[in-house]
Amino acid sequence: MSQSLRLLLLADTHVPQRVKELPAQVWEQVATADVVVHAGDWVTPDLLDTLEERSARLVGVWGNNDGPELRRRLPEVARVELGGMRWGVVHETGAKARREERMRAAYPDLDVLVFGHSHIPWDTEHEGLRLLNPGSPTDRRRQPNCTYLTCTVADGVLSEVTLHAIQRRA
Repeated sequence: MSQSLRLLLLADTHVPQRVKELPAQVWEQVATADVVVHAGDWVTPDLLDTLEERSARLVGVWGNNDGPELRRRLPEVARVELGGMRWGVVHETGAKARREERMRAAYPDLDVLVFGHSHIPWDTEHEGLRLLNPGSPTDRRRQPNCTYLTCTVADGVLSEVTLHAIQRRA
């Protein structure tokens, strides 16, 4: 029996373009997560450095807004086994039309694919591939709130997938 892992899923943080710092609510999640997954668009290496220091384990990729230093330090696609499941992380997946079919074909060996880029939360399953986009904790675009995801994984089962809204300052 494998240990249950608590994951924090982030993408499109855009620090310091959108905000100077991640919201306190996100840092509280970082402190309790077994694994932090970041699906790109960090913008500067400073946040990567801080998340590396403060995370028990960090899995990340670079995004389209990430320059040479982040691309040198991070892969375009990350693959990792977590809780008995095969996970992938990538920034862009293209248009939402037929996304599930395209990603199943592109990643036939994965159980879960975490992606970003759109800033739009996404949670679907297609032929055994779960697709998760946590949205953005700093730039809501056309969404009602800035968001991130948490979940639990153990013994090949993904559970407690929860979309969290960032509490806005009054």
